[in-house]
Amino acid sequence: MKKMFSTLAIAVVLFLAFSIPVKADSWTGWISDSGCGAKGASAGHKACALKCVKGGGKYVFVNSSTKDVLPIANQDAVTEDNVGMEVKVSGTLTDDKSIKVDSIAPAGEK
Repeated sequence: MKKMFSTLAIAVVLFLAFSIPVKADSWTGWISDSGCGAKGASAGHKACALKCVKGGGKYVFVNSSTKDVLPIANQDAVTEDNVGMEVKVSGTLTDDKSIKVDSIAPAGEK
């Protein structure tokens, strides 16, 4: 009986742990490349960032407020149109401190 109760308790705990929804968040900043990081947080950096990514670099997100540089987990979420302007990124922060992007829009849009 104790073994069955223990197994049931573990199953309930696991179910609850995996059913808690992950809260999406949003940040304002710039899409840059992994080579330039925060130095690429400007409209004038677009051509350089695109060239670096085509050469094997990765897109990163530079937070406008904190200047933190965060890797973007799903690189296919970024389009060339997202580079070279301040954007609002919505998504979730992963365990390895990268952003899994749900959407990217110009910062002025709601």
